[in-house]
Amino acid sequence: MTRTAATCPPGAGPPDADAYTLGPLLAGPPCCTPETLIRVDKLSLSYAGTPAFENVSLDIYRGCITALIGPSGCGKTSFLSSLNRLTDLIPGCRVEGRIAIDGEDIHDPQTDVMALRRRVGMIFQKPNPFPLSIRRNLEMPLKEHGIRNRAELDERVRQALTDVGLWEEVKERLDAPALVLSGGQQQRLCIARALALRPAVLLMDEPCSALDPLASAVVEDLIASLKGRYTVVIVTHNLAQARRIANYAGFFWVKDRGGALIEFDHCRRIFEAPRHELTAAYVGGIRG
Repeated sequence: MTRTAATCPPGAGPPDADAYTLGPLLAGPPCCTPETLIRVDKLSLSYAGTPAFENVSLDIYRGCITALIGPSGCGKTSFLSSLNRLTDLIPGCRVEGRIAIDGEDIHDPQTDVMALRRRVGMIFQKPNPFPLSIRRNLEMPLKEHGIRNRAELDERVRQALTDVGLWEEVKERLDAPALVLSGGQQQRLCIARALALRPAVLLMDEPCSALDPLASAVVEDLIASLKGRYTVVIVTHNLAQARRIANYAGFFWVKDRGGALIEFDHCRRIFEAPRHELTAAYVGGIRG
């Protein structure tokens, strides 16, 4: 398999022709052998018998950003939600196939679903802060997961807000209502809320789509900064955004009865040398 921009060991050589690139202005560092964190094998999902997507298989690599692109209605969000079993909450939802994280089947009867969702966090399309103070937005999930020591709570709140670039903006008003923040700040707060739990994976469902261009740019820069520290899977309809931030891209399309994964590859190849004619038509603006 061609190498990718996972974390490289000290002394790695210069990038070669196979190093990933996000375009002529943004090139990745020296590349290393990819390490699979999430393996999806022949996954299908349906709602009350109606397929959302069928027979999806792919690997998601540790420390990389994977973008899921494609038109509305092809199963991208359903696929994203299946990775931490949020689909369990939907009546009539049926999942077939296998999802393994670090080799462990998430559908094993012994799986602690609460621990799974702590490890695999979700950021939704529209910012959804709790109607509480900024501080309590971060403290509540921490306390739900058994963290009650005041010093640790304070440190996790500070670190999470620092990681998303909010600490300097809100440190003097942590007890103010979170709902008074701007839309972009609210979305960064929601990302901080997920980061406070120290997940391995962040799932993001169009996290910039409800924001204005300036706020969207700030959140996009934040997502890019998470590369290497977290594994990120993002659904986006913004092809330019996918190209800017992603190491890998998966293209979904409606095929036969439901959605299907048409092509999965390095982001550069998806946009510059796609193998499937549907992919070429979509990224070229001819279809979709």
